[in-house]
Amino acid sequence: MEQLFLQTINAHQGILHKVCRIYCSNQEDHNDLFQETVLQLWKVFPSFRNESKITTWMYRIALNTAISGLRKKKIVVTELEKINFQLEDAAPDNTDEELKNLYKAIEHLSDVEKSIVLLYLEDKPYDEIAEITGITANYVAVKMNRIKEKLKNLIKVYQ
Repeated sequence: MEQLFLQTINAHQGILHKVCRIYCSNQEDHNDLFQETVLQLWKVFPSFRNESKITTWMYRIALNTAISGLRKKKIVVTELEKINFQLEDAAPDNTDEELKNLYKAIEHLSDVEKSIVLLYLEDKPYDEIAEITGITANYVAVKMNRIKEKLKNLIKVYQ
């Protein structure tokens, strides 16, 4: 099971890095959240029942971990250190100025808005965003329109 878990994480760790990038403003917090998310995924991996896509499941766990971690402001990594996973390093290097401005603007969104925009930027359809976030597809569409307008105004500030 450990081998299957590592293959899954290595194949889809970009999801985790994207969630961490949206919810963390510095590399140390990013690394801590990444580790906490991997730990949470490991804890619930045996209960994954293939009722949804593995990536949908990973997004849900990662977003819930990020949001709850922000509420607690305490990320514990000691359990993960005991497990000693060997993951490939695939953290993105975001040097594009427009992308940096977008991330600066996203920092000003609420936690729910951040999760919706992250999934939207991943080209997830509204029904999958709804499944991951636990809201209706219609509400996702409404929220996304509001978020787009909010981001347009925020990005103007950073240009």
